[in-house]
Amino acid sequence: MSDTIQQDWDPRSESVLDDQIAAYDEIRGRCPVAYSDYLQWSLFHHEDVMRVLEDHETFSNAASRHLSVPNAMDPPEHTHFRRLIEPYFGPAAMSDFAPQCRAIAEAVVDRLPADGEVEAMAEMGQDFALEIQCAFMGWPTCLHEPLRAWVNRQQAATLAGDREALGELALEFDGVIREQLHHRRALGDAAPDDVTTRIMKETVKGRPLSDEEIVSILRNWTVGELGTISASIGILMNYLARNPALQTRLRDEPSLLSTAIDEILRLDAPLMSNRRITTRPVEIGGRHLAAGERLTLLWGSANRDEAVFDDPDEVRLDRDPKDNLLYGAGIHVCPGAPLARMELEFFMEALLTATVELAPASGRSAIRARYPAGGYSAVPLRVRTAKPASMAS
Repeated sequence: MSDTIQQDWDPRSESVLDDQIAAYDEIRGRCPVAYSDYLQWSLFHHEDVMRVLEDHETFSNAASRHLSVPNAMDPPEHTHFRRLIEPYFGPAAMSDFAPQCRAIAEAVVDRLPADGEVEAMAEMGQDFALEIQCAFMGWPTCLHEPLRAWVNRQQAATLAGDREALGELALEFDGVIREQLHHRRALGDAAPDDVTTRIMKETVKGRPLSDEEIVSILRNWTVGELGTISASIGILMNYLARNPALQTRLRDEPSLLSTAIDEILRLDAPLMSNRRITTRPVEIGGRHLAAGERLTLLWGSANRDEAVFDDPDEVRLDRDPKDNLLYGAGIHVCPGAPLARMELEFFMEALLTATVELAPASGRSAIRARYPAGGYSAVPLRVRTAKPASMAS
């Protein structure tokens, strides 16, 4: 049994938490499948992570204690729900949302000072994530600040390992969603024709979705988006501030933005991990695992594996995109990837168009986020925009 196995590493040690990326790089070279009491079996190699992603019969997604649609489901149940949600992120849906998405990106960027300092995570990343997600879901702008407060409390409880607080926060968030459902039902035929209303009308296997299933779907979309989009903005702004040559190139060649964004987020993961559970005994990475063992897939390591990515710390725009696990792979590849890519591209396009310089803030450094978050908890930067100083916000 795994509870008798000696620990190979401690994911909660200060040396790991202070810089997860550097720690994972070191562990990957000496113990590609490592055991810990906290994360159980952690997979560091790209090859092993891909094997898990492509063998959902041996490595089940049903690793959550709570209903998670369709994230913690396996086929055939997963297939029915996946077929239901994919059109919400299809080409037609993205085309419809694009003008509003671009307008929000430009509005957030327009708040930058003409010449001064900005904290990229809170002032740019979090603002954009809140506003864009509420707009996509059809939720009112009055939810921006309550959701911001909820995100901050949730992050604090996660870092503190406060399970009781996390449980209360989960119920609170579900209450926000249920209030939106109640509001639309009260409006009847006058309810807005938005993503939330349309999900409420969906069926699966010939029956209406239960409220629990609707809440789960909307929770997964929203909580995941709020965290990963803001983390991605922080990572991208921090990287470009420290790499002025690439910053200049992307201003001159905006057609490279999409490729550059995926590559920057490959080397500095906004989402650090996902979970699986074994359905039968299996050997992976030279370790023998029994049925029922829990695994942690470390995107922050697999996407930097030297066996797949030459010079993994370098942003190279000629890499094969199929190797990048930013949005996962296999049947559980992120269905919201088209939306996330569009949001990030529009934001970065607006940012690079509006600014003439991004640079590290004087005397202050970016602060790494701690597991389970990826990226940074703070990114202080200096910005210089093309607008007159009299317009500084």
